Amino acid sequence: MSRIPVSGTGLGLRRSFISEISEINPAEVDFYEVAPENWIGVAGRYGKLFRQMTEKTPFVCHGLSLSLGGPTPLDLQFLHDLKQFFKLHTIRYYSEHLSYCSDKGHLYDLMPIPFTEEAVDYVAERVRRVQDILEQRIAIENVSYYAAPGKEMDEIEFISEILERADCDLLLDVNNIYVNSINHHYNASDFLKALPGKHIAYIHVAGHYVEAEDLLVDTHGSAVIDPVWQLLEETYQYHGIFPTLLERDFNIPPVPELLSELQIIQHLQTAKHVSESQLKYA
Repeated sequence: MSRIPVSGTGLGLRRSFISEISEINPAEVDFYEVAPENWIGVAGRYGKLFRQMTEKTPFVCHGLSLSLGGPTPLDLQFLHDLKQFFKLHTIRYYSEHLSYCSDKGHLYDLMPIPFTEEAVDYVAERVRRVQDILEQRIAIENVSYYAAPGKEMDEIEFISEILERADCDLLLDVNNIYVNSINHHYNASDFLKALPGKHIAYIHVAGHYVEAEDLLVDTHGSAVIDPVWQLLEETYQYHGIFPTLLERDFNIPPVPELLSELQIIQHLQTAKHVSESQLKYA
């Protein structure tokens, strides 16, 4: 069961198609997600459009700059701004990346946190503090990474320990599991099964770039591929159906193409519901 008050299929809202999507109000979209950093303080035409959309459709936020694993103190002013933004737009939920992006200034990238006990304690304490300040639970997202400096434990152990010690939720990115499984040579299905399902809040799916046969780059710049769809289907089988959101940040196609991918999510969710009903009444 989801830990957030949305359901169904979601779409990452981007400024490039907000006008079109607000006009058609597609039935395929049950909720939207935005990076709050891109919308806090926005006024004018885009601010008005955004306010109109948040008044009629559920929204969640996925942060980019909180830097949960960073060495610098948490940005208390930013957290205050977040809290006000959530209230203004009735934002249903907030998630952030399990990474860091600052060190006396923003690095403009999501850097990997060392898989160590010290890092577990450090990040868990920061997540707890963020939850206290925002007065709500948050989710952390399993991220793609291309190196594991100072590694003392496996990725799955690192994520699970932080979830338990921080008492927070998991934003499960299925594409990141697939990307990491190729880049770091592990079985994606085994990793998925080992995740603590009780912490899952909702799910991301996205596309990636194939740099080489053994090197994938998480770009959100292409359509979701079949192995990732299959992994999403496995997620529903192993852990249940959760709200699932499509991310697309670059090479954004026409809106009908985005909606066709959302229809795939809907099909997988419906098929799982039907399967469960048949088992129940068999």
